[in-house]
Amino acid sequence: MWIRPARPTDAEARAATALVLASKAHWGYDDAFIAACRDELTVTAADIPRRRIAVAEAPDGGLAGLVCLDGTPPHGRIGLLFVAPYAMGAGLGRALYAHAVEEAGALGFTGLTVESDPHAVGFYRALGARPVPGTESAPLPALTVPIPARPGWARAWAGGRRAVHLGNVAEFQAQFAPATTGRGGAARREAADHYACLAAFTGLHPAAVVLPGRIPDGWLGLVAERLRWSTVELYDETDEAALLARGGLGERWHDTPVVPWGRTPAVARLDGTALPPDVLRYESKRASRELFARLAPGHPGIRPPERWTPANRRAAARLIAARARAGRRTVAKTEHGAGGSGTVIHTARPRPRTLPRGLLLEEYVDGGSHPTYDGLIDASGTVHDVGVAAMTMDGTAYRGATVGPGAVTGATAERATRFGHAVGTELAATGYRGWFDVDYIEDAAGRLAPAETNLRLTGPSVAFMIRRRLAEAGGGPERGLVRTLDHVPLGARLPDAELIAFLARLAERCATLGTVLVPTIPTAGYAPAPYVGLAIAAPTRDHLAAVDAFVRAECAAHTL
Repeated sequence: MWIRPARPTDAEARAATALVLASKAHWGYDDAFIAACRDELTVTAADIPRRRIAVAEAPDGGLAGLVCLDGTPPHGRIGLLFVAPYAMGAGLGRALYAHAVEEAGALGFTGLTVESDPHAVGFYRALGARPVPGTESAPLPALTVPIPARPGWARAWAGGRRAVHLGNVAEFQAQFAPATTGRGGAARREAADHYACLAAFTGLHPAAVVLPGRIPDGWLGLVAERLRWSTVELYDETDEAALLARGGLGERWHDTPVVPWGRTPAVARLDGTALPPDVLRYESKRASRELFARLAPGHPGIRPPERWTPANRRAAARLIAARARAGRRTVAKTEHGAGGSGTVIHTARPRPRTLPRGLLLEEYVDGGSHPTYDGLIDASGTVHDVGVAAMTMDGTAYRGATVGPGAVTGATAERATRFGHAVGTELAATGYRGWFDVDYIEDAAGRLAPAETNLRLTGPSVAFMIRRRLAEAGGGPERGLVRTLDHVPLGARLPDAELIAFLARLAERCATLGTVLVPTIPTAGYAPAPYVGLAIAAPTRDHLAAVDAFVRAECAAHTL
């Protein structure tokens, strides 16, 4: 079953009202009582937007449950919550309740009440609601419902609503450089499709996840258990075209926000929001360097690395050689590339023909820290600071990020945030809307060298989202740290069933260590060089480091 916004047809066909009355009658009320309640429990088409009604749709298309969120922030109430008698006892009521609470938090409600049927008081109490003093003996006892507070960026993301998450990583990158043609094209596409699994975690609680590759059975259930997701639909081996098609997947989700990994013309057609001309130009490392150089004078402690654009590959080789003779390393980059692809550190003269065309050369910044700022530009153009993470690098390749207390020092986070926010303001002025980041290298003197900006969702966004989700699922503030490990080698190639069983056992063992482990990339377990992606949450840095080492060792040692 899946939870979706109600549609006028649900009321016009009287399906919603029939569900509510049948659910009420289940508790033994006679026909006269149900008739007396009919007007109050009737759902009309006008009620659907006004009362924010959502329904649980059964696989056969019928309605299995219904919930509504009444009122205007900051105070509201759960006006209706009913489950069809045949669906009771399967957790659907809990899922509908969680949906209403999440919706309330996203819309800025700070308090909710519910007037409960006496038979349902125990249900609400078990979910954390508390009686309103003096109403216990009323015909409909009242209870208060706690709402976890959300930071501004979480309220702004997708309008605070559950969304369809689209893993269009390869399609986004193909706008700048072909992903599936030329030497190594198939391997690049396959790598992008593995990485696309992270799109499942680019929101606090997706309504549906659309991924281009085949996903092992059992993965989504394993994730949902750890993050306390309710109903989430998974569509694998599916892409943007399926969402655009008439009469299919796109029709089913036409009234739900779509969160793509990155903006493409297909996504613009999907959500009816045109891409302004050249709005993604700062995805280019060349253009972003010009932006950094323009902004840096107003930001002490920010120093963009020196960069050169050689006329051709021979000129690039000569410049690299001259710098090498002076004892300086040189970073060679392609104009577009994600996760460190196309980036090489040179210490000696390379053969010109080994260098890609359109190369950018940059001074090597000697530093061991790689902070990154993530931000969000909402529909109004307001920039929201999400946070600063510490990236994990393997040479020039991105391998994950850590968020939480102590991941980045306070001074570094403040400097990275101030400059990142300024970059976001410039991006907003171009018409860009959505997630973005600014990646830095911190030198030995504590100065930050901005390396690039990404106008899309990012690896660190997954860590921020999972940390926030764990806080909300636990009913408290954000605590501890979350680290994503995007490439953990396995000791053997594991078929899907064996991989999911192994990950389930590993998650259970981590739970006994006071850690939450979430499998994030489950599709490369049978690749020639098998690996998995994981996220781990732990209360302290030492605890996180210990579990990180444990998890890596377990993965490396595991064989069939």
